[in-house]
Amino acid sequence: MGSSVRKGKVVRQAPAGTASRDPRAKAPPAPEDAPLLRVAVVEVAMEPSVPVVFVRQNQIGGQEKTGKAHHERTLKKLLDVNGQALVPSYDYDLIVIGGGSGGLAASKEAAKLGKKVLVLDFVVPTPLGTRWGLGGTCVNVGCIPKKLMHQTALLGQAIKDAPKFGWQLDDKAINHSWDTMTEAVQNYIGSLNWGYRVSLRENKVTYENAYGEFVGPHKIKATNNKGVQKFYTAERFLIATGERPRYLGIPGDEEYCITSDDLFSLHYCPGKTLVVGASYVALECAGFLAGLGLDVTVMVRSILLRGFDQEMANKIGEHMEEHGVKFIRKHVPSQIEQIQEGTPGILRVTSHSTENSSEILQGEYNTVLLAIGRDACTRKIGLDKVGVKINEKTGKIPVNDEEQTNVPYIYAIGDVLEGKLELTPVAIHAGRLLVRRLYGGANTKCDYVNVPTTVFTPLEYGACGYSEEKAIETFGVDNIEVYHSYFWPLEWTVPARDNNRCYAKVICNIPDQERVIGFHVLGPNAGEITQGFAAAIKCGITKEQLDSTIGIHPVCAEIFTTLSVTKRSGGDITQSGC
Repeated sequence: MGSSVRKGKVVRQAPAGTASRDPRAKAPPAPEDAPLLRVAVVEVAMEPSVPVVFVRQNQIGGQEKTGKAHHERTLKKLLDVNGQALVPSYDYDLIVIGGGSGGLAASKEAAKLGKKVLVLDFVVPTPLGTRWGLGGTCVNVGCIPKKLMHQTALLGQAIKDAPKFGWQLDDKAINHSWDTMTEAVQNYIGSLNWGYRVSLRENKVTYENAYGEFVGPHKIKATNNKGVQKFYTAERFLIATGERPRYLGIPGDEEYCITSDDLFSLHYCPGKTLVVGASYVALECAGFLAGLGLDVTVMVRSILLRGFDQEMANKIGEHMEEHGVKFIRKHVPSQIEQIQEGTPGILRVTSHSTENSSEILQGEYNTVLLAIGRDACTRKIGLDKVGVKINEKTGKIPVNDEEQTNVPYIYAIGDVLEGKLELTPVAIHAGRLLVRRLYGGANTKCDYVNVPTTVFTPLEYGACGYSEEKAIETFGVDNIEVYHSYFWPLEWTVPARDNNRCYAKVICNIPDQERVIGFHVLGPNAGEITQGFAAAIKCGITKEQLDSTIGIHPVCAEIFTTLSVTKRSGGDITQSGC
């Protein structure tokens, strides 16, 4: 069948001999004739199946050939008339589902490139009713409040150190106000929420506080908090819905436990706290709560910081235990009961051993914080209606190296991606690069390997590149050299604390001129240190170049210019001073 243009839309024309769509013409074949018509079309078109697509009297073929023509852009060329592409009319060029860091970055980048963009963002309240504004996890219940509360704990340690440096503090006890801290943090977050809305408006991005759900090809339903529904179409869609904390699925977990989604705006001090989990969220929260002077216990199912360098993870655990955080190893909760109401109340936690099911523990806490992982927000956005494949176990979305799903017009970025790093800057970077490829003629893809990150535990951990375990697995133990050393920050020498607890390690690929493939630091300001070295690693720095770099004295990062002891040698790496 051919096509013609009528009022800017494609109008298909029936080839000679087929039924006309004119209501005045002869009626179409009766239902009982449909099988014969199907066979006739197959025979005439010489295609094994129907429907068969024709464009401007050119036979494209069946579904597979049409899809191939779309990917190779030959279909678009056939639809061009005098340089004007005859494409379906959509409400938007791009609809972004999710108003987190990645989605916002991508939407503004697309708008700057002249595209009509809609952002849909909706926060489903937690079981305890907590919700927040525009900006996603990082801004509202992640990086921003976490780092500010970590800073609160660091200030507490500085107060303890101050008398050793001559500060004469009042004899009165120095107390911390949870309410003052949370109010200040939430006020700052509120200003960020407002700033994001203003930025979208200034960039001419349409924003709706509504839940997006696919209802068919190129079509989405947006439902606001009053239940009002609207429908929109778009040429392309970007899924940037992120993740939400996982619950245990045991009696009492949703009724009585909190997650990181609740903690940062909790209207009362959590008191004696049990943190369930060993993720970076678990250890960061446990660390700053302990730094505020609270009684904190961490319940660990297996290992600390799965996916991170395990030597570094274990050193973090040791440091936290030395500073008062208690650990219950190889246990998981089986029931949470409320034995006294209040803010906070009292909860009884029953747990059992992962190695011996008959070994049961019970303990009482004011607050139980679950940090056992996060689930991708992909199962309830209608992906099944448009055929987007997900990992049924995790909900993660497999994509190609251009963040494209199995459905060509649907893309995904951020924490929902399968096998990719769950980091805010990664989502932002990937989103911008994706949009520049789609609309700006660029071809740069996101590098998901040499990505720096920091865990803001009491002793901060910065990393970039391979963990030691992954380096051995990838390159072989005989092909890597690990240089390492303890160090003692000058600021910690006067108060005489934590000597030989900070630790530096670089992993080098021997056959590749000892190129640095892994960077790890445990100490104060680890993120600030790691950021600079990450740029050097991306440029391919070698151990020789690291050694030839002059250090800044006396700073923590200086240690990386003087590393000389290898693990293989077994030499002493303890330090007696700066």
